[in-house]
Amino acid sequence: MNKSLKRALGVNSLAQAAKKRLEGDYHVDEWGMDEGIRRSFWPILDFFYSRYFRVTASGIENIPDKGRALLAANHGGAVPFDGAMVMAAIMREHPNPRLPKTLHVDMLSNWPWANYLVSRLGGVQAMPENAEKLLESGCLTLVFPEGGKGLGKPFSKRYQMQRFGRGGFVKVALKTQSPIIPVSIVGAEEIYPMLYDVKPLAKMLGLPWAPITFTWPWLGPLGALPLPSKWFIDFGKPIPIPDMKYRPSEEPLLVNRITAQVRDHIQKTVNRLLVQREKVFF
Repeated sequence: MNKSLKRALGVNSLAQAAKKRLEGDYHVDEWGMDEGIRRSFWPILDFFYSRYFRVTASGIENIPDKGRALLAANHGGAVPFDGAMVMAAIMREHPNPRLPKTLHVDMLSNWPWANYLVSRLGGVQAMPENAEKLLESGCLTLVFPEGGKGLGKPFSKRYQMQRFGRGGFVKVALKTQSPIIPVSIVGAEEIYPMLYDVKPLAKMLGLPWAPITFTWPWLGPLGALPLPSKWFIDFGKPIPIPDMKYRPSEEPLLVNRITAQVRDHIQKTVNRLLVQREKVFF
């Protein structure tokens, strides 16, 4: 590997971080994030953001300079690059860079090293109590309401929003009085276009799905690389959360209304961005 590529991908930084971990010279926050590891991975993240996916971010001014906010985004692409790209957009483009905490569903219980890495990079298991604690402490918190249904959908259903569960993210926003910022992502659905899910193989390997794509497994290890699609990420205007002074019997109606509002906004924005994107890859 030549020196310029090593520098672009932060290979030396990763090696130094690994050495410190072996020596016990590191610190993690209460959520398990290791700032040293996160900084070491930043060159790789930045490479994918700026050069590989060539992300165009808009609406970054809707991210508050400080204080809590719940970012709700669409999900797709089989592998969650979307969360990493949203984080990179805020860190790169915002005048006051902030690191959002990403809520993730534990779908890799048989692959503990993967969960370990996700937590070290700033991921937090998607549980209501975790979301509440993050927001109450003033964190930007990123959630994907579609969950695994969005991430693992076939290519034939690309950019078709899946069900937003039972509106759990809205309940958390109401309880913590946190504004909801809809985040619309275009580009993730093409990086691993899933043609077929080999469910028996997924079960055997302890994976949520085992995708067959245009390149995997036909190209061997090269087929594991994400395709270089052109990405757009739009941060919508915050949806204000009404005061909690309403009767408990009215809560389901309010939750359903706000959930539908967020979902509809994201779907319409995704549709607009798809029209705006002239070419998928180049």
